[in-house]
Amino acid sequence: MSDIFDLTDEPEPPSRPAPAGGPPPYLEGLNEVQREAVEAIDGPVLVLAGAGTGKTRVLTTRLGHILWQRRAWPSQILAVTFTNKAAREMRERLSALVGEAVEGLWLGTFHALCVRILRRHAELLGLKSNFTILDSDDQVRLLKQVMQAAEIDEKRWPARVMMGSIQRWKDRGLLPDKVPGADVPEFANGKGMELYAAYQGRLQTLNACDFGDLLMHCITLFTENPDVLAEYQRRFRYILVDEYQDTNVCQYLWLRLLAQGTHNICCVGDDDQSIYSWRGAEVGNILRFEKDFPGAKIIRLEQNYRSTQTILSAASGLIAHNDGRLGKTLWTAGEAGDLITLRGLWDGEAEARFVADEIEAQQRAGTSLDQIAILVRAGFQTREFEERFITLGIPYRVIGGPRFYERMEIRDALAYLRVIAQPADDLAFERIVNKPRRGLGDTTLRAVHMLSRGMGIPMTDAARRLTESDELRPAARRSLSGLLEDFDRWRSLVETMPHDELTATMLDESGYTEMWQNDKSPDAPGRLENLKELVNAMDEFENLAGFLEHISLVMEGTEGSDGPMVNVMTLHGAKGLEFETVFLPGWEEGLFPHQRALDEGGISALEEERRLAYVGLTRAKKKAIVSFVANRRIHNLWQSSIPSRFVDELPADHVERESEPGIYGGGQGGGMAEEGIATYAARPGPQLGAWRSRSASGPRRATAPFIEGKAREIETSAAAAARFQVGTRIFHQKFGYGRIKTVEGTRLEIDFEKAGIKKVIDSFVEKV
Repeated sequence: MSDIFDLTDEPEPPSRPAPAGGPPPYLEGLNEVQREAVEAIDGPVLVLAGAGTGKTRVLTTRLGHILWQRRAWPSQILAVTFTNKAAREMRERLSALVGEAVEGLWLGTFHALCVRILRRHAELLGLKSNFTILDSDDQVRLLKQVMQAAEIDEKRWPARVMMGSIQRWKDRGLLPDKVPGADVPEFANGKGMELYAAYQGRLQTLNACDFGDLLMHCITLFTENPDVLAEYQRRFRYILVDEYQDTNVCQYLWLRLLAQGTHNICCVGDDDQSIYSWRGAEVGNILRFEKDFPGAKIIRLEQNYRSTQTILSAASGLIAHNDGRLGKTLWTAGEAGDLITLRGLWDGEAEARFVADEIEAQQRAGTSLDQIAILVRAGFQTREFEERFITLGIPYRVIGGPRFYERMEIRDALAYLRVIAQPADDLAFERIVNKPRRGLGDTTLRAVHMLSRGMGIPMTDAARRLTESDELRPAARRSLSGLLEDFDRWRSLVETMPHDELTATMLDESGYTEMWQNDKSPDAPGRLENLKELVNAMDEFENLAGFLEHISLVMEGTEGSDGPMVNVMTLHGAKGLEFETVFLPGWEEGLFPHQRALDEGGISALEEERRLAYVGLTRAKKKAIVSFVANRRIHNLWQSSIPSRFVDELPADHVERESEPGIYGGGQGGGMAEEGIATYAARPGPQLGAWRSRSASGPRRATAPFIEGKAREIETSAAAAARFQVGTRIFHQKFGYGRIKTVEGTRLEIDFEKAGIKKVIDSFVEKV
């Protein structure tokens, strides 16, 4: 048996007499509700902590209060965070608060705490205490071995796709024999469950775990060994959980098991900031807290110490449109502040100019660039802002990811273009010679390198010579020869085909686009969007050579920046941060809320997108600037846009609405003729309201409607009927390029160049 009984041999902590002269000093400065959350230490408690309401201070002070009152030893408290950084910060604050060491406190992330438990009881799970924890790359490598043993073609059935399914099952606490049949993907001709089981078997054999196993094994340990569970339930007199709205099913089950002992569990979170469903988070965990723990006390932290009242009121009015929430209203004792600026612009380039001009104006007014942020919904949006900042010399940093032209997929595409423009570019050729995979292994590349160095010729010339000899295996020779023929063909099109069209053709014919289409990892859709944005960017240049020269100068211009910089990041990456001024661009239907999220998740996804908008607004301390455009280029095609539904959900009395001349919030071609305005206004759906348009003749008013539901479907179908005709060449995200054979309302029959004849809905294709 393990040393489990060592866990409860500590004596009862002596009670501390009440200090003379009033309450403990750590309670000073807390508002009334914060103090209530700190002192309510018995029984289940849910602290609904709105943005900027002092959540971390409350959580840390609550821990200190338990220790100060001698209600438990540090080793009898379990405090769970989501990041190691948060755990370190909490430990440092706690030590400063109580003025003594807090050694023995069970404070850390879910994974770190589970490892601590599993090391003690590994033998009960068939593991040794020195088990290895595999990182994501090792997990995929191990799964590839399992697939190879099962004689499954990894090229046809990528291991990363299967690993994504396995991790989602583990987030839900599902072992291979517990996965519902409806949730099993058609992977490897129905062998998904066999692979999952075999993968788990291999982990056991190797005395290893992946991150998903750490929680799953703990749950198995507790459910199969009631005595072990009982000891931990007795040990942990108090449980505190940070960011409870971000817990997944497995984390929820683990906490529920441990909390059944004393029921002294305090969860701190904000249902209005649950934005991570794509990585397994379940907002329902926090919504059903009272049901899970009958008699639970709900404490709402609503006094905000970050933002102006105008920002808080606008954010509260927006999030009130969600049904799935417990409800709270943020307020501040501070100033009302400026109205939120809502700006309609012609296109993405105009939006970037507007934002850059505003940033320069704020910088002149004394705002540090460090206190300015641009929060985008999709990564591809950063490109136009980056280009503008480089042109104006505004220093910036992209947080949570590389700059646009430094992203892997962009570097790969640029490498292809460099080889087309300059066949002697060995670095570019080496980068993409086997990307996507063409069966060209280390042996082939070594042979190309040796011949290149030996003869003093470029790698492409060396490769060509090798394909004309018997030095390589027939399969490698065919693959390498095919790639060189592709480059010759693309190179021959440089003078006759527009360079943006050539790039799209090259990405398609090389298989690079298809590689990311088949990749089921969460970042694959974003990489495809970035590739489309790269094609969009090329239209501004006369030729391929000019574009590549521009990229070289851009990359050079991003080096060596220091001092204050504008912060550029996605809305997901901004949670927990705050800035004086926040720009929120791209508030358009289809972009935000994101159409892919709506297609996959319906109403629940819409509510999460709205929570994301709420998070964006509440990052701003003094000024929030929302913008949208009337025209957005998607896959190198200009498309008319309409404002996001979130625009109309912002309370009118907290917003200052402006637009460029002719921009009324969307419509045909991004601007509407006067006679067209009445037609749009007559359609069902909420109206966007009156806009102030700046022009030489002074302000004028016009109605800029927000179109949704059936009205939007009718408009889209009518536009499609006019746009799509028999013989029109189109592009489909999944099937590629093709020509229309028949048109029946919104249904198209298309002869695709690679996929054959398919029937698709018109909204899924783009004219080329």
